Amino acid sequence: MKIYTRTGDAGQTSLLGGLRVSKADARVDAYGEVDELNAWIGFTRAGSLDPDLDDLLVQIQRDLFALGAQLADPADRIADRVTKAGLGDDDVARLEQAIDRYETELPPLQRFILAGGSPEGSALHLARTVCRRAERRMVSLDPPVHAALLRYVNRLSDLLFVLARVVNHREGTPDTVW
Repeated sequence: MKIYTRTGDAGQTSLLGGLRVSKADARVDAYGEVDELNAWIGFTRAGSLDPDLDDLLVQIQRDLFALGAQLADPADRIADRVTKAGLGDDDVARLEQAIDRYETELPPLQRFILAGGSPEGSALHLARTVCRRAERRMVSLDPPVHAALLRYVNRLSDLLFVLARVVNHREGTPDTVW
C-alpha cells in the first residue's frame, strides 16, 4: 500500500463511509486538532518520563485515535463494530481517577500558573492548549458529537495540566505563579 493516493490533490478527503468533503470541513478540522494533540503527546513521550506517566500517555494516544475515528464517522458506522474505536463514560472516569491520583503529589493550586518548566512539562502544557482547541472545534460540529466525547476531551485537558505540574514537580521545577 502506498502512502500517497492522490485522492486529496483537489482539496477533498473522505470521511469514514466514503463521504467526500473539503479538507476545510469543520469535522476534518476537528480530527486534525486531535491528531495534532496526539503528536504533541508523542513528542512529550520522546523525553524523559517516569514509566507510570509514559504508560498513561500511551493509553491516551490510543484513546485519541478512537476519538479521531469517531469524529471522522458522523453517521456512527464504526462505533458499534470496532470496540477499540469507542470512548465513553468509563474512559472519562479513568481520566478523573488519574487526575485525583496525581494531584495528591502536588502542592495545592492557589493561584494561576504560567505554562513552562521542564521540556516535558512545557510540552504537556502545549498539549493542553491543543486539547482545548480540539474541544472548541468539536463543540461546533453538526451533527453534534456524543456528549461523552466532549466530557473526555474536557477532562483530558485537566489531566494534561495536572501532568505538566507533576512532571515539573518530580523534576524539582517549581510552578511560576502569575
